[in-house]
Amino acid sequence: MSETMPASERSYAVLGIFDTPDALMQAIPKVRASMLGAVEAYTPYPIHGIDDALGLRKSPLGGMVLVMGILGALTAFGFQYWISAVDYPIITGGKGAGSWEAFIPIMFEVTVLFATFTAGLGMLFLLNKLPFFGHPVLSSKAMSSITRDRYALALEAEDESFDSGAALRALQAAGALEVEVLPAPDRSPFLTSDFILRVLGGIFAACVVSGLAMYFATKWFPLLKPMVYMQDQPRLNAQKPSGFFKDRHGMQRPVAGTVARGHLPTATGTQDAAAALVNPLPRTKEIFAVGRKAYANRCEVCHGALGNGAGSLTAAYGGKPANLQAQQFRDYPDGKIYWAIVNGKNAMPSQAADLTDAQRWAVVHYVRALQRAQNAKDEDLKVATP
Repeated sequence: MSETMPASERSYAVLGIFDTPDALMQAIPKVRASMLGAVEAYTPYPIHGIDDALGLRKSPLGGMVLVMGILGALTAFGFQYWISAVDYPIITGGKGAGSWEAFIPIMFEVTVLFATFTAGLGMLFLLNKLPFFGHPVLSSKAMSSITRDRYALALEAEDESFDSGAALRALQAAGALEVEVLPAPDRSPFLTSDFILRVLGGIFAACVVSGLAMYFATKWFPLLKPMVYMQDQPRLNAQKPSGFFKDRHGMQRPVAGTVARGHLPTATGTQDAAAALVNPLPRTKEIFAVGRKAYANRCEVCHGALGNGAGSLTAAYGGKPANLQAQQFRDYPDGKIYWAIVNGKNAMPSQAADLTDAQRWAVVHYVRALQRAQNAKDEDLKVATP
């Protein structure tokens, strides 16, 4: 049993240089017929038909990418369907929880992700057999010519019985202009404990240096854009003066008479302060119906069906409900009546917990209707036409 030859005495391949693509294509069958080792070609650009001439099988990379792309799409669909339709069903826009149309963007992204990683990692580690750093052809004398206008054909060793002398003669017989023997690379493991410690030490040193550099940079240049502190940014402080507005107040009053869109005003402060509130609801049949129902449920028992203070309570009650038909209450602004509903007045408790904002304002409209019904004006009369 023969001993293993040292890497320094073994040959990786014999490289032959040709000056035209035709010469290379004519030499390939002759060199393959010698059956001295694996035949490989290196050209500055793709040559039509060279894969068939070298006997290379079709790359499996396309099939690998297709399979993993389909797997990525199914994975994304499965995750989204489980989340949206099984684990936490969500109805969006009236569609069913399992509507697959909403899954397409994420399915596309995950498909691309799986396919891209498969193409890159599969090419590097499965097909190109990485990690293999420092390929012997890269350090050959012919490398500069191969990347410009020359074409190389290599007989590469498949085992330790490779005869570099016979390979050299076969390439010369096939018409190679120059021939070069490439020594076998050193394939000793590079992930040694010393290498790992050096890498970890370098990473640690880089983190320390970058951290200290950032720390001192922010200390020396604290206002260097965009590194500005939050407390130094221009802003308006409530209850503080400001030179931006003419009155030099940082907090401004809202525009008079405005109501936030989508919100009804609330009655705060005193009843006189609430007088400025304007009823935001229109006078429609539907609003009056809401007001009538709320009034009947919450107000009629004390104030009476006509709002005249003659409710259904007996004298045992002891309270004296307000006569809403009195001139005093007819002259009340809507905001004052609303304030009384929200906050209560005298013996009357607050109705805020039982009536919504819209119901309170609807009650105000209905009270106005009761007052108008008992104090009709000439313009309220309708003259029947003959």
